[in-house]
Amino acid sequence: MGKGKVVLAFSGGLDTSICVPLLKEHYGFDEVITVAVDVGQPQHEVEEATKKGEKIADRHYTIDAREQFVREHVFRAIKANGSYEGYPMGTALARPLIAEEIVAVAKKEGAVAIAHGCTGKGNDQLRFDFIFRAHDYEVVAPIREMNLTREWEIEYAEEHGIPVPVKKEKPWSIDENFWSRSIEGGKLEDPAYHPPEEIYAWTASLADAPAEPEIISIGFEQGVPVSLNGKKMAGEDLILELNAIAGRHSVGRNDMMEDRILGLKARENYEHPAATVLLAAHHDLERLVLTRQELGFKQVVDGKWSELAYMGLVHEPLYAALNAFIDTTQERVTGTVDCMLFKGGVHIMGRTSPLALYSDDLVSFDSKTLDQCDAVGVSKYFGMQARLLQKVRKN
Repeated sequence: MGKGKVVLAFSGGLDTSICVPLLKEHYGFDEVITVAVDVGQPQHEVEEATKKGEKIADRHYTIDAREQFVREHVFRAIKANGSYEGYPMGTALARPLIAEEIVAVAKKEGAVAIAHGCTGKGNDQLRFDFIFRAHDYEVVAPIREMNLTREWEIEYAEEHGIPVPVKKEKPWSIDENFWSRSIEGGKLEDPAYHPPEEIYAWTASLADAPAEPEIISIGFEQGVPVSLNGKKMAGEDLILELNAIAGRHSVGRNDMMEDRILGLKARENYEHPAATVLLAAHHDLERLVLTRQELGFKQVVDGKWSELAYMGLVHEPLYAALNAFIDTTQERVTGTVDCMLFKGGVHIMGRTSPLALYSDDLVSFDSKTLDQCDAVGVSKYFGMQARLLQKVRKN
């Protein structure tokens, strides 16, 4: 008798594929149950993970969580202007949802442990571990615990007849959902290395981007995008279409040095065309409908929300409290934003809202609705203490 059942978070990639035999050979589990969660990966990847899981594991589940991912995580990120160190988060948003779906399978199967294929150097190990341990499961992480290298993994997979989509000459590690695509590993680990165009799949190069700009219109209701160019669309469909449109214009590439949770700096490459446009448009619309005080405080809230989301701490009580505040502000974030896409840039061209805190009559230089003389009294008191301090210093 071995240790019983273990459920493995499964993508079909190199790391998770070799975990299947390792969990039996090295850890002594009787059964390995793989779970692939669809959060918007390319359909062929989901199908390949399903076929591979059914072939090499004792049992396999594929779970469609795309609609839930959009509703509970992507839309929340838009409302919170969610970004980390200047880029829209994608992988971080998906991990808690994937982990919760895996926990559900573990409970159903009566598993004694949950495993993942994360390394001991990245962020995902912490995001997964947090959820699994919150449900009192033992966590098994072969790549981390055995201190494995990518080259060793490739050779091990070949020895066990496990096909993997990674070769030594092109060892890119790619994580993708319809909100973001990340590429890392191999020569990309060198911050000075110039990434080849072959690593990109969603965005055209600047050289190949159209010579003419394109103007699009995005409609929001209570902070959530609901239409593209006047056409009402479901969240996933809108994101996918906008990925294609903005990607043609080379919008949404990031090549950056990122500070991981553990403190390690890592070179990361991202593609997120729709996310880049939607976050820019949403933030602009907020400035039309929210008060100065709301905007100032929400900037602090958005920053803290993004930090917690990046870490995957979705069960932290503060995360729920921040979402409550954010949801209240979004009740008025309804309107339309026009954006120009051109050679990698997103330029806001105009915005409208029935809830705009703007009066062209009051602000116009040609209007006399407000008596400009009223400002004289305000001006006399404005900055008074600073002026008094100057006098004190002169004396």
